[in-house]
Amino acid sequence: MLEYKIIEPDGILRLQPSGALTVGDFEGLTRFADGYLSTHAHLAGMLIEAREFPGWASFAALASHVRFVRRHERRIARIALVTDSSIAQLVGTLAEPFAAAEIRSFDSQEADDALEWLRSYRRMAFNVLIVLTSHDRLGDTGRPTGFWLEELAAPYYVFLDAGIGMTLASPKGGRPPLDPASDRPDSSTDATRRFKSDHIALAVLDNTIRLHDIKATDFDAVFYPGGHGPLWDLANDRDSIALIEAAVGSGKPLAAVCHAPGVLRQAMVGGRPIVSGRRVTGFSNTEERAVGLSDVVPFLVEDMLQAEGGIYSKGPDWHVHVVTDGLITTGQNPASSDPAARALLAQLQSLESPIVSSPDT
Repeated sequence: MLEYKIIEPDGILRLQPSGALTVGDFEGLTRFADGYLSTHAHLAGMLIEAREFPGWASFAALASHVRFVRRHERRIARIALVTDSSIAQLVGTLAEPFAAAEIRSFDSQEADDALEWLRSYRRMAFNVLIVLTSHDRLGDTGRPTGFWLEELAAPYYVFLDAGIGMTLASPKGGRPPLDPASDRPDSSTDATRRFKSDHIALAVLDNTIRLHDIKATDFDAVFYPGGHGPLWDLANDRDSIALIEAAVGSGKPLAAVCHAPGVLRQAMVGGRPIVSGRRVTGFSNTEERAVGLSDVVPFLVEDMLQAEGGIYSKGPDWHVHVVTDGLITTGQNPASSDPAARALLAQLQSLESPIVSSPDT
């Protein structure tokens, strides 16, 4: 039998096996871990406490153990084995090639030391909030829309590979609508292929947090992927507008790409539009005409940014163009997603610790 629970601080998963471990034990553990990781970027560590290592009830249970380790190899920073069993220590050694986590063994008299070792780990202490649309229709056309896959996938792996924590949110919560055009073969990229084969990423996407339940103080930066959907919901969403104003008003960097700069439309800082006097970019009028939606969208991103006082610039259609002005980074189109995320990452990495309050408007 395998007992498990999250203990604080730092999201440590404690496992206490007793008796032979079965396939069902690991299936339950996987469901539990998936549920936790759907709303948390990673586990700080795993604490396995077994005075005598119980072993596996079958080869199938051993295979389930290996699958669990592989399934969560990027999300567990450290594994501490607390046991007097030399067999368990051997298991830890054998698991090392399969796990990205650091593994260390402790005897039963060192349980407190093991916990302190897990607690001492600090992955980069930054957490980025990624806000996605919940809108799924292109106006009155009846055609589907949503978020653009590359504009989520590329930033997702920029942050993940840098060890940055992420939380995904949307106005309605749950799985946000995907623009099917972004999932066509001609829109495929290395990042989208990686995302679609990443069961952890897909589980996180299935369980976005409702935006109303999000607090800007819990995050160090905010990233908005585009797609046409945000023009209908996030551009007018009071929770999103309040989030943007609170984040930038407290000195936290924010990035938006393609149509997502449209979410800045009603945001104000210091009594003026947040884009006023700032260098910005976003999906251009010529790109909107090229996709045949100029007369469908509720507003054109380029025109809106200029109307709100932004100093708009653009590059050639479909080419990378990213602009950073103070705390705000904007990208012109899907190709700009990765560079925009890297610009936001650079701002985070220039900080010595997570932002508490550093007003900069």
